[in-house]
Amino acid sequence: MVYYHVISDLPKYAGERFVVDDRHPNGVYRRVYVHRDRVKDIYRHPEKYEGTDLSHEVKVALRELALEKIRKEKYPRFPSRMASLYVSELFEEAERWAEYFAHLGRPTYGIARIRAAGPCYRGDASKCFDGTISEEENLRMAALYWDHEGNEEEHRPIVEILVDGEIEILEIIKDIHANI
Repeated sequence: MVYYHVISDLPKYAGERFVVDDRHPNGVYRRVYVHRDRVKDIYRHPEKYEGTDLSHEVKVALRELALEKIRKEKYPRFPSRMASLYVSELFEEAERWAEYFAHLGRPTYGIARIRAAGPCYRGDASKCFDGTISEEENLRMAALYWDHEGNEEEHRPIVEILVDGEIEILEIIKDIHANI
């Protein structure tokens, strides 16, 4: 399948081929696993964190680790959010993601047209949540993401497609450095 991908974290080039899978994780994996010990401590000793304002990065780690646990238990055929490439079917969707990443301050280099050979999962990013000190609540919210049911607040879906396997950068459509 051919998709559009926002190149962030590391520059990519037309013609480049790479693999994203459990042995070759993505930037989400790197950003989450640096907080894994903190997440374990939060779940072991939630009383220590009552009323604490957790950092955005720790909330993301709590969410992503809960999402991965539910995926492995109930949906192992779906690509992992920490071992996949996030892509869009439409160039306009990729442009919105690029603007969002740039707004977050994430290094954002461009938008590429890519070919992906592996499995995909079509998710709803509006179901992504800020992780809490409650593992039970995080797992409940994670199940809602993977279950493909309507979101609790009935937000308009924000499509995110996860693909893994062999990836080929067909062309760089837009150079973000020149436009943001």
